[in-house]
Amino acid sequence: MTVAPFRNHLPVKIRFGEGVAADLAGVLADEGATRPLVVIDAGLEGLVAEVAAALQPVSGAERFEKAPGEPTVTLVEDAAARLSESGCDAVVAIGGGSAMDTAKAARLVSGQGERYLRFARGEVAYTPPSIPLVCVPTTAGTGSEVSGGAVITDDATHTKAGIASPLLRAQHALVDPVLTWGLPPSITAMTGIDALAQAIAAVVVKAATPVGDGVALEATRLAAGALVRAVRDGSDRDARSDMACASLLAGLAMNISDCGAEHSLGQAIGGELGLQHGLTIALVLAETMDRDRRFVPERFERVADALGEPEDGSGDGSRAIRAVTRILAELEFDTLEAVGVREEHLDELTEKALADYFISVAPEPWSAAEVRAAYAQGLALGARR
Repeated sequence: MTVAPFRNHLPVKIRFGEGVAADLAGVLADEGATRPLVVIDAGLEGLVAEVAAALQPVSGAERFEKAPGEPTVTLVEDAAARLSESGCDAVVAIGGGSAMDTAKAARLVSGQGERYLRFARGEVAYTPPSIPLVCVPTTAGTGSEVSGGAVITDDATHTKAGIASPLLRAQHALVDPVLTWGLPPSITAMTGIDALAQAIAAVVVKAATPVGDGVALEATRLAAGALVRAVRDGSDRDARSDMACASLLAGLAMNISDCGAEHSLGQAIGGELGLQHGLTIALVLAETMDRDRRFVPERFERVADALGEPEDGSGDGSRAIRAVTRILAELEFDTLEAVGVREEHLDELTEKALADYFISVAPEPWSAAEVRAAYAQGLALGARR
């Protein structure tokens, strides 16, 4: 089969490895920045010694602490106002995906002087940022440090109002596995399953490319071998390193290709119930994969190989779902029923999922009946184990 035409441009300068967080001051100096705004998860500097050490040489830095939870439009506007008032000449994001998404969106809003929701509604064109952004992830999940997207919740409607543009990307990503060593098991699991889902989706959606396949399959292989180990033993240095790399690669794969239906169905739940992003992806991952595999079984077979699932001769991609279902069970993820989803929620969730962008790049279009059936399938589950 002829390879379809594609384009690829991901201009993020990446430093990966134990100790690279200490390069922060040098990176800022290279950019000519002397007064950065540091968008950081609340309490992180006091909890992770390496974060405090990385920030210590960055004199004159302003702090914007982000409270726990998914980022909201109000939070972005507050951070943008702080950036505009402070006169800072760079933005540094330290934390999980929500801190990095907040920083991306705040830099955009401050730099262009527009309200966030105008970008989310597609009413404003993006212009190149005037100040650099440096991302330092402390979780292994979203890959936001290398992506051009930000997922923000609209406070008024409780829906995800995401944005995406190459101009949102950070100029530098410092991915230091050491910063993830102290992550508790629950956060390790939720962020890690998000990375795995991104990697799998990048292989099977319509936007898949050979470049994305190579990156995504390696991310899948790394996450499949390391995620359960990292959750069970947070001091497993090799597992932490593999997951940090898997997350980075999954973020790249997502930008080369795309996420899929699992993000649309998951984000609908997250917006409605205010749940952590990775948890919502876990709630629907196997169910969305099970539907999509019927249209591109050969791609799910490649995913199954990367997941390390033994060949069974079926050729229908079902072993990829079997492998993911086992990982979800080993990590003891909650089910839809356990988090409070009820039958009466399904129609509204279906409507929101169908309105989300990511479902539009699934291998074949989803009908409302299929979306509702996937939710119902998840709702019918008993305990994971």
